[in-house]
Order: sequence, then structure tokens, then C-alpha cells
Amino acid sequence: MLHRMGVVTRMGSVEEGSTVSDFRPDEIQRQISIATTLVVGEHKGIKMNLLDTPGFTDFIGEVKCAVRVADVVGVLIHAGGGIEVGTEIVWGFADELNLPRFVFVNQLDREHVNFDRVVDSLKEAYTSVAPIAIPVNPGNDGFNAIIDLLSMKVVTYNPDGTEKGRSEIPADMKATADEWRQKLVESVSETDDQLMEKFFENDGLSQEDLMSGLRKGFREGLIYPLLCGNAKKQVGTLMLLDFLRDIAPSPLDKGIVIAKHEGTLEEVKLPCDGNAPFAGLVFKTVSDKHIGDLSLFRVYSGCIQSGDEVRNSSRGHPEKIGGVFISCGKNRKNIDDICAGDLGALVKLKDTHTNDTLCATKDPLILAPIIFPAPVTRSAIEAKNKGDEEKVSSGLHILEEEDPSFHFSFDTEMSQLIIEGQGEMQLTVILERLKERSGVEVDLVKPLIPYRETIKSTSEAQGKHKKQSGGRGQFGDCWLKLEPSIEKGKELEFVDAIVGGVIPGKFLPAIEKGIRSTLDEGVVGGFKVIDVKVTCYDGSYHTVDSSEAAFKIAGSLGFKKAFKEAKPVILEPIYNLEVRVPEQYMGDVMGDVSSRRGKVMGMDREGRFQVIKAKVPLAELDKYSATLRSLTGGRGIHTASFSHYEEVPGDIQKKLVDAYEARRAAGSD
Repeated sequence: MLHRMGVVTRMGSVEEGSTVSDFRPDEIQRQISIATTLVVGEHKGIKMNLLDTPGFTDFIGEVKCAVRVADVVGVLIHAGGGIEVGTEIVWGFADELNLPRFVFVNQLDREHVNFDRVVDSLKEAYTSVAPIAIPVNPGNDGFNAIIDLLSMKVVTYNPDGTEKGRSEIPADMKATADEWRQKLVESVSETDDQLMEKFFENDGLSQEDLMSGLRKGFREGLIYPLLCGNAKKQVGTLMLLDFLRDIAPSPLDKGIVIAKHEGTLEEVKLPCDGNAPFAGLVFKTVSDKHIGDLSLFRVYSGCIQSGDEVRNSSRGHPEKIGGVFISCGKNRKNIDDICAGDLGALVKLKDTHTNDTLCATKDPLILAPIIFPAPVTRSAIEAKNKGDEEKVSSGLHILEEEDPSFHFSFDTEMSQLIIEGQGEMQLTVILERLKERSGVEVDLVKPLIPYRETIKSTSEAQGKHKKQSGGRGQFGDCWLKLEPSIEKGKELEFVDAIVGGVIPGKFLPAIEKGIRSTLDEGVVGGFKVIDVKVTCYDGSYHTVDSSEAAFKIAGSLGFKKAFKEAKPVILEPIYNLEVRVPEQYMGDVMGDVSSRRGKVMGMDREGRFQVIKAKVPLAELDKYSATLRSLTGGRGIHTASFSHYEEVPGDIQKKLVDAYEARRAAGSD
């Protein structure tokens, strides 16, 4: 598209690393898109902002950024592969924002492609898909012609992508073309009652009604036009550009955008008007080692220019605008201003990041944020060099600001730094950037599992602490009864059942404190204790030697003794796993889930895909996204969320207890 618009003089190549949008070193090395890139061109007097997004599901957060600020979504379909899981995801994102979308069936020069079958599958999945172009000679290297169903002409392309000419449809294809045209007319007429009446009255639609109906139906999301071609050879590229210019909505067609007042949160209607108060959304932050952070943004109302004072209403502070740029890949051009409906870039902002709203200081508004997908994979990291921990943390914070689909946190319970994201490749890229920008290296380590301990039966034990070593001694004595807590989810339910003052009331909090100090340490495996009811029902004290410290120790001793006699068990976190895969991979995926001690809870069909729902121990989900990608050729996706705790099998409990005892023995040595 950029070549056809004259932005570049020669076609770039992914294999050669010379494309405009995949210009970053990690993208060139892997030969895939990793980040969303804004590119700009002009076709027949109309400026077009194009957002090139990754297709790899690890970088789906980048797609979310682009969809949020787009007016139209174009979904590319491989003519040989058809609908993939990624197609479903992007379609769902567009559904969330009710955006118009079109389909482009690409690579029609590949052998054995079946255009009709691809269209049928799209219609089955999305109902209102309507081809406005069909290929003439697909499935061979010489593919170079398309029938434009709007003009009912054959468009033939030269090897350089220019139009060779438009001709009448050959006799041997006329019946097929007429059939496709009739389907298109029917699809358009179904989008509007008046058009439907005209269709029945006149046994069709006039060319004017067809074009206006297509334009209106597309913009209202009632019809999804389908185009086709071969991008590398630029077959169909000009037709696509004409479609975007003549049929697709402009920002003005989008109309009113809803924002909220920063203070009252009342809804405010923003017109796409350069004379209105300024409001824009930063949808992506790019770190550039030469100029610092580059903020890509869309203007929804008003204009912004260099030197303006604006407000970051998301963070509640002012910003001074330095340079205002048009961005095209890695190239930037300084301009005077950017107005409503346009996309651009800002540099050297003080504290503005992805998802922040910038607006006029007198009229502070907040635009709806990008809702990023929840993480599906996690890992733990350790700094290779001691003393680098602070650099690692600050570096990860910057990367999280750039890409909110990535998260990091310090797990205080496990004492591990945890990173989470959409897949192993995303995490690998994040750590490569951490090394490149911050100069620190980390090791990936397996995240520790937050097991829990509890009991299955009732027991009683005495906790007695008595010590005499000259001077005042220490004495604390309590009898404790342990039983499983009826109310699950509470760490401890402590009951004071002392009668007759056998233990003075002032010492009861110390006993409870001693018990609570043991909960975090664990008893049999070194894991946090939950769901235990403890009743202190008897004991004794010494008028001189008893103290809070002594009763705290007594409480801890009694709890440990009783816990070990109450059939202690170790619990593990169980996660809800939901896997969406094409049907042919279902058996392999279910077999793998079973091998991970998972329980398949059910299956649902969603279009061409099967959704497998299962409960799987967290301990078995390490690097699951890589395994799923391997099993499904990259066509499966999953989500995972915490469900509940469940008792671990006996053999695993023994291993955990033995490992704990070994650690304690090593520590005492």
C-alpha cells in the first residue's frame, strides 16, 4: 500500500528486513511484527493512517492498542489457511467497539487455494461477509486479475502492481460473476428496509443504490465487504486503496465520541471538530534511545501544536508539548499541528504513557482507556549480578508503561520477581529489551507454587513453654483444640473458651499471635496454613514467670503439635484453563491436559473452533503457551484464571514434605 501511494520507491521485504513497519532489530531478526507501527500515506487526495499490527498472539496487546483508535479494522485471511484463532480474537476486539471491518483474502497465488471455501467459512462464522471482488485465475504463480463486482469489470495488474487495464468479463466467467454480483446486491439490500423494498420492486438495485447502500451498511457494521489479491505482487492493492477512499468511513463519519469529565465523571460528547477543545488518547509509547519516549496518539477533538500547555487528566498533571510529528515507521516529520481525526506522535513528555488522555487544561476530560487482555503465562526472574535488582525493577517498570499487556510484580510470599504476559515469546522480547536498554541480565527461573497447608480431622495438644535460667523464668501453658474451619477461605478462626481464669485474659492475644506467626511458616511443608479453627480451652500460668512472650511461644508449640496430629494435607492452586483450538487438534490438546493432571470439565463449539474447559494444577501450567503452540501449529490460544485450592496427591505431598525436611536439615547444619 505504501508503495502504491508513493511513500516508498521500492517494495520492502520481510525476509530482507527492509519493510517500513517491521524496522526494529528484534522484528528483523525474527521476521515477524512485534509492535504496532503507524504508517501514513495519501491516495487520490485522501490522507490515510494505517496501523500495522502483529499477527502473533503473544503480542495481541499491540492489536488492542490499534483497534482502540482505528475507524476501520481490516482482517487479513490467508487464502490457504482460512480463519485462524487470531482472526477470531481481532474480530472480537472490533465487536467490542462496534467498528466497521472488511476482509482481505491474501496470497491467492498459492497452489491449491480454494476461494469459494474460504468465503463459505467466513460467511458461516460472521454471516454478513460480502465479496465485492473475486479472483480470476487463483492458485498459480501467474495470478494477476480480479473481477470488481461493483463495476463488473476484470481488473488486470502489471508485475509492478499498476493496473494493466479494465476489460469486460469473459464469457466463461460471466455466469459466475453474475451469481456473485447477485449475492452482493442481496447482502446490501438486507441492510436497509427501503433498499429491500427497491430490491423486490425492481428485481435488483441501481448502481447508485448499491454504492450508497454498501457505504452505509459497511459504516454501520451491517455488512463486511471482502476484497482479495496478492499483496507481495500488489494484485488488488489499488482496489483496496480505492475501497478505503470511497467506501470506508472517515473520522467525520464516526461522529460523536463519548468522554467523561475528569472531576464529575459525567459523560461529555466530543465532536470531530478542529475548533472544539482538545482531547486525545496516547495509544502507544515507543522508547527511542536518541529522543526518549515517543507517544503515539489520536486526536478526537480540537487541535494540538508545539508549545501548547495541556493536561494529562489520567495522571492529573500538566504537560508542555514539544515537537508534534507525523510518524511513518521509524521516520518522523515535524509539523505545525495535528487536528481532530488524525494520528501523530509527541516527544519528550514529562510523564505521559500508554492509555493516558491529554486534553485542554480548562476542560479536563478522560477518554475510555484501552482494556488490555489478562496475562496467560508467567515466569520468575533473578538478576544475574547481585546488586542489579533495583535496575531490573526500574527497567521493567518502563517496559510495563510501554506495553500494559505485560506485568511484573514482587511476590512477597514466594520472594520472587514475577513477570507475566501473553506468551513466552513476549516475555523473551521484554527481557531482551531490558538487557539492551538497562544493561542488566536476568535468569528465567520456575515460579514457586503458593501451596497451602490445612487439616482434615480434629486433634488436641498442649503447648507448654517453661524455662528457668536464674532470675525470672518463663512460663506459658495452653491446651488447644484444632479442627477444620467451616468457613473456608479464612486463615484462622481463633476461639477463646477459657473459663475460671486458668489463663488470664491478657495472655490470650499472645497465644493467638504465636499461632498466627506459625501460619506463615507452615508446619509440615513450609507453606502458609489456612482453614483452621483453633480453640484455646485450658491451660495454666505462673504469677511471676508468665508473660506475653512465654504464652506466644506456648501457642506456637501447641499449634504445631496439634496440627501434625490432625491429618495435615498440602493444598495446591487449581486454575480454570480455557483452550480454543481448531477441531483437528482437540484430541492432542485434551491428551496433554490429562497428562498435566487436568480434568476436562466440558467442550463447546464456537464457529470453527472447539473450546476446551478444564481444571489444571498451577504447578502443571509452566510454559503451557509454548506447548500449546507446538501442539497446534500456533493456532491454539488459552486463558487461565485461579479457581480454588485442592489437596495434592499423596506422592506429591511426600515429595514436598521431604524437600522441606531436607531444607530444614541443611539449615540446621
